[in-house]
Amino acid sequence: MTRADEAPSPTSSGPTESTLSRLKTKVQRFGGNLAAMVMPNIGAFIAWGLITALFIPSGWWPNETLAKLVGPMITFLLPVLIGYTGGRLVHDQRGGVVGAVATVGVAVGSDVPMFLGAMIVGPLGGWLIKLFDTKIGHRTSSSFKMLVDNFSAGIIGGALAVLGMLGIGPVVRTLTEWLGSGVQFLVDSGLLPLASLIIEPAKVLFLMETNPGPGLGILLACLLFGPRMMRASAPGAMIIHFFGGIHEIYFPYVLARPRLILAAIAGGAAGVLTFVVFEAGTTATPAPGSIIALMAVTPKGGHLGVLAGVAIATVVSFLVAAVLLGFGRAEKARELQEQVAAGGQVDGNAKQKG
Repeated sequence: MTRADEAPSPTSSGPTESTLSRLKTKVQRFGGNLAAMVMPNIGAFIAWGLITALFIPSGWWPNETLAKLVGPMITFLLPVLIGYTGGRLVHDQRGGVVGAVATVGVAVGSDVPMFLGAMIVGPLGGWLIKLFDTKIGHRTSSSFKMLVDNFSAGIIGGALAVLGMLGIGPVVRTLTEWLGSGVQFLVDSGLLPLASLIIEPAKVLFLMETNPGPGLGILLACLLFGPRMMRASAPGAMIIHFFGGIHEIYFPYVLARPRLILAAIAGGAAGVLTFVVFEAGTTATPAPGSIIALMAVTPKGGHLGVLAGVAIATVVSFLVAAVLLGFGRAEKARELQEQVAAGGQVDGNAKQKG
């Protein structure tokens, strides 16, 4: 028999592995929730990108009247859609309505499109109205239920809108100023490649335009290794991004898979380093940031260096994004499981009929 003092003692690896497993599950669930808020609205981003690429003054077919659609869509429509989707994921239609109302306050209170704010206040609004319904709403008599439901959604949504307008807007403005100061410090210090550590995340969250290469690399990786919905929409996004110059079109892909921001940073830094090595630059800021506009403002003799910077940024961001997406292995395994489950269900139905 084994003596009590000889019995194997539990190692510390068990709880540690369990904790890491739970943390990994929570991170995956969080990433899944972000994707669920953003990916259903890709079509709206593409619609905005097409309108922008076509009708702004520097677009393919400039039209002053139709170009008026661009600002309201990026400032209000897209954040509100994300906020509505986030609230709906938490508490169905009522959560979506409150999330949308709350997002309007955040959008009005800021000078930049508030995708990040929408991803915060949208689910928050859904959670608060769900909490109300769970604790108070279900106790309301049927004769007053519609009245209570409408007023509760209005009060909670309105309060969040006011809070978002007065609270989140100033915070975003302050953060933007800090980021700008950080970039300027790195530029003044001659550390241009390191500026991508600030510029690329700020580009996704606050719309700062730079090299189109990092975005193209990310979209290529999503086309080859991303989830099914990403693969379906990536080709159109690539055309709008690279030739139309609308960088914002790839932001939802990064917001849906936040780890891809590392690919944007790596690609941006590689591109800037290439520009420095070739001493390449432009005579003015390309607007929009398409490869065509970029070539148009490149001085004579500098096209090779600019193209090299774009190409290297694309390759680096693609490789890093491909690694971060696991070269599609996880998505392929998930799709295979879905096919097996569907096949098993069909076989089961066939057996029942037999």
